[in-house]
Amino acid sequence: MAEVVPFGHIKHLFEEFRHTAWRLETRRGYAVDRVTERYRQFQAGSLPPQPADNPWHLNVRAQTAAGKRFERVRLVDDPPTVGQRFLAASGLSNVQAGEDIRMLPREVAVELALPDFDFWLFDSKVMARFHFDADDDTLGVELTEDPAVVVAACQARDAAWHHAVPLAEFAMAVPSIV
Repeated sequence: MAEVVPFGHIKHLFEEFRHTAWRLETRRGYAVDRVTERYRQFQAGSLPPQPADNPWHLNVRAQTAAGKRFERVRLVDDPPTVGQRFLAASGLSNVQAGEDIRMLPREVAVELALPDFDFWLFDSKVMARFHFDADDDTLGVELTEDPAVVVAACQARDAAWHHAVPLAEFAMAVPSIV
């Protein structure tokens, strides 16, 4: 296994990529979400809007204005977990910022033999694989440019993207998230 580095060590990739930043999300929830006030408010039945100066949204807007693409596919269970419903509801603001988020039933992902781990793929050249502990805390990411690993990630991306549905379409079918 390659070196696992803190997620903060790859933040530059989200500004320096040339064409596409693509993510596969496979977890049923993330510890980083569960500790936020927004998550608690979501569980209580409301979801306050993201601040206008949210750093993620500012960067997504800047990168997409430059002609780059931010895309992700999120696996979702049937029924969706609370964490997945939160991600879907909060992801609508990411879509408004310019990110293309799509949802894919976990059963389809299994049929497609997609990876069972999260990763970012930058320009089909660099893959950042996430490592989590049992409580869904991010331990770090493992960067690779190994052609075999990157090609496999590209194939997973293409299969997932083909079968996934846009977040807005998914949200309309699961009214408890909007």
